[in-house]
Order: sequence, then C-alpha cells, then structure tokens
Amino acid sequence: MSALLNKKYLPFYATVFVFIAIFLIGGAMYKNFLTTRVLGNILADNSFIIIAAIGATFVILSGGIDLSIGSMIGFVGVSMAVLDSMGWNPLATAVLMLAFGFAFGAFQGWVIDGLDIQPFIITLAGLFLLRGACFMVTINSVPINHEWADLYTDIKIRLPGKGLLRSSAIVMLVSLAIGIFVAHFTRFGTNVYALGGDKESARLMGVNVRRTTVMVYAVAGLYSALAGVVYALYTKSGYPLAGSTLELSAIASVVLGGTLLTGGVGMVAGTLFGGMILGLISTLIIFNGSLNSAWILISSGILLFAFIVLHRFLVGSFDHNRQ
Repeated sequence: MSALLNKKYLPFYATVFVFIAIFLIGGAMYKNFLTTRVLGNILADNSFIIIAAIGATFVILSGGIDLSIGSMIGFVGVSMAVLDSMGWNPLATAVLMLAFGFAFGAFQGWVIDGLDIQPFIITLAGLFLLRGACFMVTINSVPINHEWADLYTDIKIRLPGKGLLRSSAIVMLVSLAIGIFVAHFTRFGTNVYALGGDKESARLMGVNVRRTTVMVYAVAGLYSALAGVVYALYTKSGYPLAGSTLELSAIASVVLGGTLLTGGVGMVAGTLFGGMILGLISTLIIFNGSLNSAWILISSGILLFAFIVLHRFLVGSFDHNRQ
C-alpha cells in the first residue's frame, strides 16, 4: 500500500481522476453519454493511437523520443493495401509489417546509442524516410477488400448496456496488458526505468545501455507497426498521408497518462487513460454539436499544458523530499 502512495504515482492518479471527472461531466450534460456504448466507441476509435502510445511510453520512460510513429502507421497501411491488391492475405502482411517495424525501430535505437546522436534527430529522419516511402509505394488511396479483413472487423464482444468491444479495442487491450507486464514485471522494464532515471548510473549498475536502447526503440517500432495494422484494418484502406501528426497525439497520450518527458517516471497503464481523455474531449464536442472541431485541438492543448505544469510541481516536490 505504501508503494502505491509513492509521490511518483501522483501524475497517474491525476490522469485517472481527470478521466473519470470528464466522463461524469459528459454524463451530466448529455443523455446517453454515460454508457458502455460511448465507452466502447472511444476505445475503438482511439485504439491505434493508444497502441502507438504504449510503444512511445517505453521510449519516453527511457529518456528518449520517437517522431517516426505517424509515418510508420502510414507506411504499414499503404503496404498492406497494395499487397492486398496483389493477392496477399492481410494476416501474412501484418506479420511482415510487424517484423519490419521491430527491425526499423531497432536500427534507430542502434544509431542513437552507437553514434551518440539525439533521438529527436534520428527519429525525425525516420519520419521523413517512412513518409517518403509511403509515396514510393503508392500516391493513391488503396482499399483493402480481403475477406479476412471483413472477418477481423466482425469480431465483437458485447458489453453490459448494449456497448460493443470491437476487434481494434480488443487488440489494444491485449497490447496494453503485454506492455504493462513488460514494463513492470521484467528485467528489461527495470532497465528502461533505470536508463530514464540516469544513464550513467544505470551503466554503473550493470545495465547494458546499448542493448536496452536498441530494444526500447525496437518495441516502439513494433507497437507503431501494430498501430498501422489496426488502423489499416479499421479503415480497410491504405493512404500515403495516413497517420500524419499522429506521433504528436501518441506523445500527448503518454504525457497525459502521467509519464514524464524527462524519463524514469510513469506507468504504462496511464497511457490508456491519457489516450481516452483525448477521445473523451472529441466525443464531448461531437455530442455538443454546436462547437467547431477546432475546439478539440484547443481543449487538448489546454489540458496538456495543465498536465505538464502539474507534473513539474509534483516531480519538484518528489525530488525535494528525496534529497
């Protein structure tokens, strides 16, 4: 119990509180808002962002950043769509794309640590490389018409209150469970936190910094590719501009989830609530019907700013007490 009351978990608790508060406010303002149907739709519509954000959580926990997320989603989507038109089964394509995402992320991690280059620069290069590759694959929107894709989208779990847990949400929740286990119950997860806390101290403690860095970005690449697979099957199409700026939404979900951009502090579970908060804001504005969609970005920006300031005070208090 004392461990759960540790101040480093306060940003996570704040995220959960804000999510519940917004959900209850929506229920008080609009009829049929406080239902499992709305909750199921939020999970499905934001599943690919949350999946990508889970991978980004590992990167940010390690003290890094990944800007190639959105381009990876777009590249995976157009690759799946074009290979589908050539007769490939989407399941086989998905496996290929996951392997590519893992390898591409590992390569970025190796360059970052091996050549001692800032993650921002390398992943920005990855963003441009993958986005350019999207247009090399195709310049058009390509549909996915395979029967397996239809079978995938038909998978649903009924929730109490007529809500549905769709296939994309199911994949996201399984990915989240795996991410939580890896981050909090494995040696690799411990090394990630140590690396984000202090790189040199982690090295002195016996952490293989290069191996950990490579694996962190490999995991992020794998999750980004999985997000691309889910997005492609959810929309049943591939488009070279798909996923543009989604890296920012993923990073925002991580920050709103209570993970510090400085690294070493945060919880993977918080990323789920961070992504759902963004989804809740969009849903509230849609329910309102009279507000411009620009308010989604404005509200998200204000909330993100407030969370960053809150994190600064909480971590400042935590560091002061630790000294």
